Amino acid sequence: MALSMKTNNGNLSIDDDVVVTVIGVAATESFGVVGMVSKTLTSTAFEILNRQDFSKGITIQHDGDMLIVDVHIVVSSGVKLTEVAKTVQKQVSYALEKNLGITMKKVNVYIDGVRS
Repeated sequence: MALSMKTNNGNLSIDDDVVVTVIGVAATESFGVVGMVSKTLTSTAFEILNRQDFSKGITIQHDGDMLIVDVHIVVSSGVKLTEVAKTVQKQVSYALEKNLGITMKKVNVYIDGVRS
């Protein structure tokens, strides 16, 4: 599904793959984040996703012109988990607003693992 917007110059359509890439880059560049993991994690072992696989660790729901995003991450050991989660929320919201002009409704962060 794509996000559609009307502008003064016409219609704009942004594919979800573009949105997922912006979200994934913003999340993985946040302090304390080791990487993203699959949202369908079924065992205690996890595999860090590459940029091409970010969609496996991110869920997007459209709510009108706003988005609700779920991000699944692995963090470094020794970091304050709540601060890392808040940072990811802020980074994702900022990146989407700055790069795509998309306003967030919610950014839900799921810490699925800790890596030393």
